Order: sequence, then structure tokens, then C-alpha cells
Amino acid sequence: MASERDLAFTPAWKLIELIQKKEVSSVELTKLYLKRIEDLDSQLNAYLTVTADQALKDAEAADSAIQNGTATGALTGIPISIKDLNLTKGVRTTRGSLLYKDFIPHTDEPVVRKIKESGAIILGKTNTPEFGAYATTENRLGDPCVNPWNTACTAGGSSGGAAAGLAAGLHPLAQGSDGGGSIRIPGSICGVFGIKPTQGRVSRPYKGPGGWGQFSQNGPMTRTVKDTAILLQVMAGPDAEDAIALQEEPPDFSAKLGKEIKGMRIGWSPNMGSVPVDPEVRDITEKAVRVFEELGATVEEAPVSINHEVITNIFMTIWLSDYCTTHGETVKTKGDQFTDSVRGMLEEALTWPASKLASALHGLEWHRYEMDQIIKQYDLLITPTLATPAFKEGERPTVIDGQEVDPFWGFTPFTYPINMSGHTASSVPCGFNSEGLPIGLHLIGNKGEEATVLQASHAFEEARPWAHHLPPVS
Repeated sequence: MASERDLAFTPAWKLIELIQKKEVSSVELTKLYLKRIEDLDSQLNAYLTVTADQALKDAEAADSAIQNGTATGALTGIPISIKDLNLTKGVRTTRGSLLYKDFIPHTDEPVVRKIKESGAIILGKTNTPEFGAYATTENRLGDPCVNPWNTACTAGGSSGGAAAGLAAGLHPLAQGSDGGGSIRIPGSICGVFGIKPTQGRVSRPYKGPGGWGQFSQNGPMTRTVKDTAILLQVMAGPDAEDAIALQEEPPDFSAKLGKEIKGMRIGWSPNMGSVPVDPEVRDITEKAVRVFEELGATVEEAPVSINHEVITNIFMTIWLSDYCTTHGETVKTKGDQFTDSVRGMLEEALTWPASKLASALHGLEWHRYEMDQIIKQYDLLITPTLATPAFKEGERPTVIDGQEVDPFWGFTPFTYPINMSGHTASSVPCGFNSEGLPIGLHLIGNKGEEATVLQASHAFEEARPWAHHLPPVS
């Protein structure tokens, strides 16, 4: 009989088998994870809201459906967390902001509805920075979310609570979202797996007033690639609430898992042409990418050269203009409830002329075209996920490898260009630095090729397993 700790770290695909065979019940699993949240989360702050009573009721219903033979959902009885940016009917949704600290939605957004329809058991809402605006997870609702590998360090963001909770065994599956790296950044920093799907693959609620959030995609975060494929299958697909979602039904994301990658053509860029990267990160990721050669793929240096100053300006202009459609008027009347950085960015964006946005939209199309021209030469383009490992909470890097960097963007130069281009990308745990902090490898695929990214990620996982590594807080 597995110990409770071993059970907590059992892959979700195996938990599904155990539940279907009635070797473990959903109530037992739900109680296990709720107890772990109670015991461990005071050290991490991964959750903003825990829905223990509702989770146990839903688990009882799942067990009844399994006993009666009426369970049909792919995740029936499996606990999961939901990021607190996403609307959940009857459950507090703060968006990481004081403005919404008591907000209880009357509806679920599409991805939450699909997760519920799969039979999964929602444990609660995970921590996120205000409106998902940062690559670290701090807000004015409470203490920052920190890293289970070293609680003096950040968990990353904006899906920081999801990643920290996964790494510490507080949930077996997590829903995240990624508008500039918000799945891949904390995935890399916390040593878990996650994928940003192709833009439009997972529906978002775009009806009504407010912005389009056109760089953001909901996606799965898990400890194994197979678990991610299962959860992405549940999450993906069009919805009537989303006018810009991909309208075709999603492919089978598990179809290529276990297939060899011999003959795959891979482009490798250690610095996207010019960005500074921590020497240990560079060394670990360069060794990791050679694993694909061992598996029969061809790896070559990719001709990637991005002017990050230009595309950062494009990203910020579009992103903050979009935020202004939702929060611009509110910041004028309730500015004291915003974090200083979000308030400052919104106030600046409200002064911009329309020509600035028009110019940024023009630049965005050229960026998409240029990234397409590079990535379509390969089955995968690979970079480090981040330029650094986790750093001390509140101490963003200002110098990397001897070069000054913008503390807001400097450690994330590889992720947000892929949100802008719309391609799919995963972060694969590929090793640890000398301080025992996880490092991630960034696998970028062609649009619509999540299955190929998952295939290669799974092949790497089989060659260099990572899920047996557990952090001190676990």
C-alpha cells in the first residue's frame, strides 16, 4: 500500500486508473490533498481560496457515479486547482486584486465549465499577481507565493500558485494561463511541466465589455507530460463565448506520446541572438538539448535574432491598451486599491495616442510573420525557458551574466515573444543549478502542433525523468 505522500505524488493518469478500479476513492484523494494544503500551504501561499466543503460533496458524487457505472468524464474524481484569474460560479474570484477580494461570479468561464464536465474535483483557487500582470506572484491580498524548493525564492508567475502547489503535492493537476509566459515561467522555476497551447486552442470568455487578452491562453500544468495531454484534451476546443477561438475540434494530444523522435529537426537558440543568460542555465540547457540528438533528432543552431527592445514595446503597448478597456476607468476612481505597478502602467497607457496602438499592431504582424519563417524550418525550436533560475522573493535580477537587464522583463526574454507569435510551447524540467533550483527547457512548436511538442517533451521525460525529484516543502 502506497504511503499518503507517495499517493499525493502519483501521476494523475495513474490516479484515474486507481479510481476506475476502485482501489482508491475520490473522497480519499480529496481529503488527502485538502490535508496537505492545510499542513503545507502556510509555507507557500499557493492558494487564495480553498473550497473544502464543495470539493468533498463533489467527490462523494463522483464516487457514487463510479459505483453506479454512470461516470463518463475523463477526470472523474481527480482533484484539480483553478487559477484565481478564472471565473468560478459561486466561488470567490479575486483576480489577485483588492478590487475583487469579495467578488463571487454567477457563472463559470468556458475552461472551468469543461473541467467540471470532465468530473474533476476543484480544490480551490490558486494564487496569482494582480490581473496576472507580473512574472512573480505578489499581490495586496496577502503574502507572496514562494518556491517549495527554497521558500526564500519566488515561485514565478503569474500561475505561481498552480506551479508551487504542483511541486509540493498540493494538487495533482492545475489549470493555468499564459499571457507572457505565465505557465512556462513558474513551471521552469518550480520544476513542473506545462504547455502554452496555440493561440485560440482553449476558449476564453470574450463576450461583453472588456479586453480581448489576445496574447493569453489557458493551459494545463502537471508533473508529467501524459497528465498534461489528458488535461489539455479536456480544456481544448471552441466555445460560443469566444469569437477568436480556433473553430476546429482539437486533435488527439496523446496520439504521439511514446513515439520516437528519430529524424525530428530541431533548431537550438541559447540566447535568441543576443539576450544575456545565466551561465549555469546556459550550460544545463545546452547539455539538455543534446538529449534530443541521443534520441535520433538533428539539432542545429537556429538563426534567431530578436530585437527585444522593439518587441517589448509592441507587447506592452497592446497588452496595456487592452487592460485599459477593462480597468482604465476604474483606476481613475479606485486607484488606491491597485498595486502601485499596475496603477502606474495603466495611468501611463491612458495617455497614449491611438497611433501608438496602431503602430504596435503593425509591428505585431511583422513579428508573427518573422517567427513563422524561423519556426516552420523545424519540427521544434528550443531555447532555455528563462534566463535565470528562481531568485530571492522581491529581488528581480537587474544584472544577468554581467549585463544590465530590465528587472520586469530581463529574466523572461524567451517566453513572451511566443505569446505574441501565437505558437505553442512547453517548459520541460531539465536539471538543477548548483543551489538545487530547477531549470526549464523551452520547446516551441509550429501552430497547431501541440501533439508534436508533447511527443518531444515526453521523449525527453523518458530519457531524463524528473517527477521523482521532490522539493523540501512536500
